Amino acid sequence: MYSLKRDDAVLVVVDIQKKLVKIMPEKVYEKILKNNQILIKAAKILNIPVIYTQQYTKGLGETVDELKELLTDEHVEKLTFSCCKEQSFLEKLKSLGRKSVILTGMEAHICVLQTAIDLLENGYNVFTVADAVCSRFKDNWKFGLEYMRDAGAKITVVETVLFQLLERSDAKEFKEVQALIK
Repeated sequence: MYSLKRDDAVLVVVDIQKKLVKIMPEKVYEKILKNNQILIKAAKILNIPVIYTQQYTKGLGETVDELKELLTDEHVEKLTFSCCKEQSFLEKLKSLGRKSVILTGMEAHICVLQTAIDLLENGYNVFTVADAVCSRFKDNWKFGLEYMRDAGAKITVVETVLFQLLERSDAKEFKEVQALIK
């Protein structure tokens, strides 16, 4: 599937945690923080469920406050690099009955990559948002995205995701979603 439909979509935000962000280049982190805020807000407007994960919270800290304040559900705790290797994640995802995953988070070449591969192997359509994922090093980010694309994930950007979900300029949520990127 190449198009993203809101009634089949779920946003998955992977491991944007307090201690992890400290090792990211500042400008890169600021960009992905802003873009994840936009995606989470748009998901709320469009009634798209959001699942967010935390890798080894005891060591890497909680989800950053700027995102956590936008999220209402509890995080999915994980020790595995792939979200799909955690039974609670898979159960939550399957319970939603949606097959298109909008994937964001960190790091692109580790947890995001392994999650994308496992989602694809489990029959999900994966839309990795390139400007909402990051790695410590640009080469790792680039390699991670290339690997995901080669495996079958669609590599996209925030604005493309938003306008695919809206589909039309006369959608009742258009102005509210558009305001997020102005």
